[in-house]
Amino acid sequence: MSESSASSAFLHLHPRVQRWVWKQEWTSLRPTQEQAAPVLLEGKRDLIIAAATASGKTEAAFLPLISRLLFEADASDKMGVLLYIAPLKALINDQNERMELFTEGMEIPVTPWHGDSPLSGKRAFRKKREGVLLITPESLEALFVNHGQQMPQIFSRLQHVVIDELHSFIGEERGIQLQSLLHRLELALRRRIPRAGLSATLGDMSIAAEFLRPGHGDEVHTLISRDDSQELKIQVRGYEQRPPQIANKELQVLDESGDEVEVEDTTSGDVIDISRHLFKVLRGSTNLIFANSRGNVERYADLLTRAAENMRVPNEFFPHHGSLSKALREHAERALKDQSRPVNAICTSTLEMGIDIGSVESVAQIGSPFAVSSLRQRLGRSGRRNNAPAVLRLYIQEPQLTPKTALQDRLRSQLFQAVAMVELLVEGWIEPPRNGALHLSTMIQQTLSVIAEHGGASAQSLWNALCEGGAFAALGRADFLALLRQMGDVGLLTQSSEGLLLHGELGEKLVNHYSFYTAFNAPEEFTLANAGRIIGQLPIDRPVNEGSYLIFAGKRWKVIRVDMDDKRIDLTHSSGGIPPTFGGEGGFLHDVVRQKMRQLYESNKLPSYLDRCGHELFRQGREAFHDAELASNALVEEGDDVLLFPWKGDVILDTIVCLLREESISAEREGLAILAQKTNVKQLSEAIRRIISRSPISAEDLAKPIENKAREKYDHLLGPRLLAKNYATRYLDVSRAFAALKELT
Repeated sequence: MSESSASSAFLHLHPRVQRWVWKQEWTSLRPTQEQAAPVLLEGKRDLIIAAATASGKTEAAFLPLISRLLFEADASDKMGVLLYIAPLKALINDQNERMELFTEGMEIPVTPWHGDSPLSGKRAFRKKREGVLLITPESLEALFVNHGQQMPQIFSRLQHVVIDELHSFIGEERGIQLQSLLHRLELALRRRIPRAGLSATLGDMSIAAEFLRPGHGDEVHTLISRDDSQELKIQVRGYEQRPPQIANKELQVLDESGDEVEVEDTTSGDVIDISRHLFKVLRGSTNLIFANSRGNVERYADLLTRAAENMRVPNEFFPHHGSLSKALREHAERALKDQSRPVNAICTSTLEMGIDIGSVESVAQIGSPFAVSSLRQRLGRSGRRNNAPAVLRLYIQEPQLTPKTALQDRLRSQLFQAVAMVELLVEGWIEPPRNGALHLSTMIQQTLSVIAEHGGASAQSLWNALCEGGAFAALGRADFLALLRQMGDVGLLTQSSEGLLLHGELGEKLVNHYSFYTAFNAPEEFTLANAGRIIGQLPIDRPVNEGSYLIFAGKRWKVIRVDMDDKRIDLTHSSGGIPPTFGGEGGFLHDVVRQKMRQLYESNKLPSYLDRCGHELFRQGREAFHDAELASNALVEEGDDVLLFPWKGDVILDTIVCLLREESISAEREGLAILAQKTNVKQLSEAIRRIISRSPISAEDLAKPIENKAREKYDHLLGPRLLAKNYATRYLDVSRAFAALKELT
């Protein structure tokens, strides 16, 4: 950085940090780094930095915050603490490596703290209480539970909190857990700690600001990078589905008999075509292939590996998903970082977050993504080296058409959804997170955690710590007291003769189990092993029989032993196999995406980035839309059923389904429409008119008949009323559903 170009922000950084900048041979700080420095050096205001992946937002936070640590050490011979919170252990490990390089020679301790971190490092931090602490929400929870009385001492010199990948927390169980932990931390320290949030994908900054500082979102300073100069290259490829050589029934018979089956014979023709195109255009370069589900990851990893074996060339294709062992995931991550040879990672959202894997040449997406924000996050991995263009290839599969093909399939909705998301991505729109859920499951966890922290708590102190000014401010006092009574009824809480709330028998059991620290529900799993080496996990509700075959970690296996007591499956290498079913993948589509889809159906423009098959599928979908007169008609009879097209997101569609069921209409959400069964247009229209003519039913009452309301970790411990209210706040939206029905009439 030359004397003439030295910025005012650079001049205010600590000399050791300035020397680090010099070593990087930067000619200047980026605009976001310039703007963030004075706010963070001041150390009083909360700040959100929203900037694209690899845009320098991490340095924008750490250059001034590390400077503050060094300035304090210079002034008092005691260094403060910088608390960095990330959603993934892998991200913490990655940041630990970066921070050690960043702080080399600065004498700043850097401590990664999660379930796999060495105990020696944790003990050293608790003793010295200085430097940078990198931690997950779960490990911060564990600190409160196991060292609650020492928290004021452990964090006595805490200067600042940094939350990375802020968007991943908003609206989720882990998010409200994190909000609660940060509020409790400030209560323990009896002072406000400034917070900084980092993210590449934030749709509504006011929601993000309110999440970062509940009740004071308008006071949060926000920095948004508007650098949209990167060139974007997109192709959307269409494929018509073709059945595999061996049908499912025949495959099941062969699998049960132990006969080996060639993977190509059990795989649909469109999947084979996609894998061949991926192999052709990606081999020899470094890319990410997002496959939307763990089953698809295994399917494509196996096909691509087989293609390399058949051509007798080195394999460049590696699977990466959450069920693989840590060793296998880290092997793929190291290969991506190495950059010395081509690597293609077939992955789920596990490589969507900000783990530093270097720059990739392109991103492939198999199937329509679930959110524009996810698509943007993934695309941000591409083309960051030498200002190269970001390259996105989307592969979309649609059913073959026959005279009996249903309207939903004729509309080619997956293709239109993918194109809608590309258009919104180019326009710069991102989904705002859905807020307002009570998260009573996490409230149960935090109640037990506060009691563990202090060795007991009064109802009033719990209200003060969790509700009044805390993360659960939306919970009214009456419902708060009802929740405490319910926790007592099921054995989570008991009360001493002095009125102090303590852990009940069940509460003690939960808190003393390692799984307590997570706010979300992790399904029980089998351990998969080969020759004594752990290769991953498989959900326990997906049974596997001895002698059967499966594909896992991009390889084919035969099951040789299933141990139900130890929850272990032993495998041996095989030439046959089918991908396991994992479940749990999916998402809720936003209103704006469906509205953009409708605009695309009604428009005459043809996206230039579609390939030839994509053009034809797009034309077919638009023709089906006009044939059904969907531009002016929301109700379409199909046999004995009626399809209702509100052109709204999944939450509104689910709410309308519940409203129709109240009118004795059997209805289900199906794709982009609602399927009303055994009815006709007249009956359905009359039911809709009855719904909008009366006073809206409460969301809580609407949720009561729903059977599968227990979605979060401790929902099964809630009573019927609280469970219905909790479900309604997250999964239903009555007012907007009413508005959507009124639009239809």
